[in-house]
Amino acid sequence: MEEKTKKTTATAGAGNAVKIYFKENLGIIVAFLVLCVFLSVFPKTSGSFFTRQNIFNVLRQISTNLFLACGMTMVIILGGIDLSVGSIIALSGCISAGCVARYNLPLPIALLMGLLVGLLVGMFNGAVISKTTIPAFIVTLATMNIAKGLAYVYTGGSPVRVVTKEWQFLGAGYVGIFPTPVVILVIVLIITAIIMNKTKMGRHMYAVGGNQQAAEFSGIKVEKVKFFVHAFSGLMAGLAGIVLASRMYSGQPTAGDGAEMDAIAAVVVGGTSMAGGSGKIGGTIIGGLIIGVLNNGLNLLNVNSFWQYVVKGVVILLAVFLDYFRNKGKK
Repeated sequence: MEEKTKKTTATAGAGNAVKIYFKENLGIIVAFLVLCVFLSVFPKTSGSFFTRQNIFNVLRQISTNLFLACGMTMVIILGGIDLSVGSIIALSGCISAGCVARYNLPLPIALLMGLLVGLLVGMFNGAVISKTTIPAFIVTLATMNIAKGLAYVYTGGSPVRVVTKEWQFLGAGYVGIFPTPVVILVIVLIITAIIMNKTKMGRHMYAVGGNQQAAEFSGIKVEKVKFFVHAFSGLMAGLAGIVLASRMYSGQPTAGDGAEMDAIAAVVVGGTSMAGGSGKIGGTIIGGLIIGVLNNGLNLLNVNSFWQYVVKGVVILLAVFLDYFRNKGKK
C-alpha cells in the first residue's frame, strides 16, 4: 500500500510539474508551434522543413546555442551579461583541436584542455566581477577581445584541422539514431535544472538577482554565487567550442562570432528577465528552439544573411519589450 501511495504521489507530482511548465511557458510554446506549422505548410519550406534529416540538423545546431544559454540564463538571473562566450568558443575549440593535431595528445586530454580553457576564462570573469564593482558587461567585453585575440595568436589566423573519426564523433556523430551533441545537451540541461531548482546555490542565485543587498543581509555569500555562475558560463562555452570544432572538423578562430547574441536571444525569448531575479531553464529551452527553428527557416527561405541579423534583432527587441511591460505591470 505504501509503495502504491508513493508511486501515485510521484505521478501526481510529475503531472503537476508538467501543468505548471506549460502554464508558465504557454505563450512561447504557442509561438514555437505556430512557427513550426508555418514552415511545415509554407510552399517554399513544406518539403524540406519537417523531415528527419532537417529536424536532426536543427537539433544539432541549437545544441551549441543551448550550451551557452544554460550559463547565460544564470548570468542574466543575476542581472548581468556575459559577452565573452562567443570568443571562448573560438579559443577552446582551437586549443582542443591543436592538442590533437599539433601535439598528438590523447583525445580525453584534448577535451579536458578545451573545457579547462573555458573554465579558466569564466573563473577570471567571476573573480573580477565578484571582487570589484565593475559591471559584468565591461569585464566580459574585455575578456571577449582577449580570448578572441589569443585564438588568432594561437592559430595564426588559420583553421586547425582534425580529421580523425574519434574527434568528429562529438560534433558530427550519432548515439543510436540521435546526434551526439543532442545527447550531451540533454545531460547538460538536466544538470543545469538540478543546480537551479534543487540546490542551495540555485536558490541563492535568485536571491542575489532579485535584491543583492537583501541577499547579503540574509547571510548569502554573494561573491561565491557570482564566481560560480560566471565559471559555469565559461565551462559551458568551452564545451560548446569543443562540440562546434568537432562538427566543423577544425578549430577556427572565427568560430563563435555572434554566438553570444543568439544565447542572449534564447534566454530573453524564454522569459528570463533582464532585470534579474527571475527565469527558468525550461523557458530557455523553448527560447533556444525558437531561435534555432527561426534560423533554419530563414535559411530554407533563402533570406539574405544580412537580413537574418535584422530579424533576430527585432525578435530580441520584442522579447525585451514584453519583459518590460510584464515587470511594469507587477509594480
